Amino acid sequence: MTEDIYERIMEIARRRGFILPAFRIYGGARGFYDYGPLGALLKRKIEEKWREYYVHKEGFMEIEAPNLLISEVFEASGHVEHFIDPMTHCSECGEFFRADHLVEEELGVDAEGMSPEELEDLIREHDLRCPECGGKLAEVTEFNLMFDTNIGPKEGRTGYLRPETAQAIFIQFKDLYRWARQKLPFGVVQIGRAYRNEISPRQGVIRLREFTQAEAEVFLDPEEKEYPGFERYADEVLKFYPIEEQRKEDGEMLEMSVREAVEEGMVSQPIGYFLGLTKRMLNEMGIPDEAIRSRQHLPEERAHYASDCWDVEVKLERFGWVEVVGIADRTDYDLKKHSEHSGENLRAFRELEEPKVIYRPEPVMEELGPKFMSDAPKIAEALRRITAESEDELKGGLTVEVDGEEVEVPQECYEIIKERVTGEWFYPHVIEPSYGIDRILYCVLEHNFDPEEGVFRFPAWLAPIEVGVFPLLKRSDMVEYARRVARMLREEGFTVEYDDSGSIGRRYARADEIGVPYCVTVDHETLEDDTVTIRDRDTTEQVRVEVGKLADVLRGLIDGNLEFEEAGDPV
Repeated sequence: MTEDIYERIMEIARRRGFILPAFRIYGGARGFYDYGPLGALLKRKIEEKWREYYVHKEGFMEIEAPNLLISEVFEASGHVEHFIDPMTHCSECGEFFRADHLVEEELGVDAEGMSPEELEDLIREHDLRCPECGGKLAEVTEFNLMFDTNIGPKEGRTGYLRPETAQAIFIQFKDLYRWARQKLPFGVVQIGRAYRNEISPRQGVIRLREFTQAEAEVFLDPEEKEYPGFERYADEVLKFYPIEEQRKEDGEMLEMSVREAVEEGMVSQPIGYFLGLTKRMLNEMGIPDEAIRSRQHLPEERAHYASDCWDVEVKLERFGWVEVVGIADRTDYDLKKHSEHSGENLRAFRELEEPKVIYRPEPVMEELGPKFMSDAPKIAEALRRITAESEDELKGGLTVEVDGEEVEVPQECYEIIKERVTGEWFYPHVIEPSYGIDRILYCVLEHNFDPEEGVFRFPAWLAPIEVGVFPLLKRSDMVEYARRVARMLREEGFTVEYDDSGSIGRRYARADEIGVPYCVTVDHETLEDDTVTIRDRDTTEQVRVEVGKLADVLRGLIDGNLEFEEAGDPV
């Protein structure tokens, strides 16, 4: 592909109605795009393919929650404290920049995870200037990426537009666990808008301030190392780029099956499973093996909640390797934090093979109440979540966390109870595959674009317009017949574009440009015997089919159950 591939794709995307800059009549704003008619159709098909994998094939539950969440949710999750990026701005023109990205672009160093002080030292040492006007850069500060607002009139209650869809799933765990028949593992998914107030988004649709996320939270028993159904994707061959290879000067991607990566201890079974699933899904969307890799997060770039994380990245002409999916091991971080902050029991129950003896602190409210006042109920709940294998572990007082603060509880505030139990409560661990639908959509556009012909060659099922219907000539009898065919196909569930403008060659060319896989033409013979031609986009070959069989034939072609040569009589 040539270097201007991004511009060529975006020119077609704007002109034909895939992707448009938002708020154009008012000058636009970085990080916001609209999807036109074709883009919206393509996006829905990508979302439905994701649902096919996660809801239908995996059997995960889907929920839909508000985009706006109260501040307590993000205080508990750590987003208020940790969801930050380093920022600087030009003291002359006022333009803002993400400091680590600016340092990386200007000095060619990896600035991921550097502190504001370290970044500022590099900026001063190398006299880095504003890329826009050459002005002096201000100090580096931390900027929280969440959009905040007030809920209700006047001061109201503080809320945040969600930066990820996951938190609404965690806070509903008690009901979700019950609906899953209190059995692990189970998965819950949500697809919807997420919001991040990016400091300086400069990569088109790759970095947006409002975008669509499709996330699955898979709740597991941490003592179970095997993942059900692992064999399904165990033999998928991936390009792994682990930490060890990234740290080498001549590090390289390691090509191996998911099974081999698990056996070598590179990934756990659950992470390997979803890496394999994701690669297969991207392949179905027309993204080839050679353009996909799985890269492990370096410790300094890992999110505050993750013990391990792998990005599925796609190679793009302009942007290089771009993350489209992140698969993180969130451990028990989220459920434990929300349980501590809310006082709710967000744990699962595990039956033991043999009974065992445990010790637990039982709150003495007569002591807790006067000492801790209004915090006493939360402290009591925190105490009830503690268990120990020996009495000595509980002697001399305990430390619990309440509303993010550590509280020292003296021993007179609780009794030590000995119990024989046949099961135990524990916090499930979570594996989270998180998909950026907008990034995937652009990857689909680029990897299905034919630069020689200047057309999209989407897989037939993915094409936003599945069928074009044309009269050969703009004669009233052909036009009327073609319109009837188009209406019939729409009623059969196809996305159809009717076109009678210009020559038949120009109509084919317009359809090819936006990736329409099949075009149906009404001609002279149609009026005599009720047959039409179907033209294949990629070969330009045609077959003739009875109108009465047309819907079934097209459905077979689009679903991949019928070869074009077998669809009808060659023309």
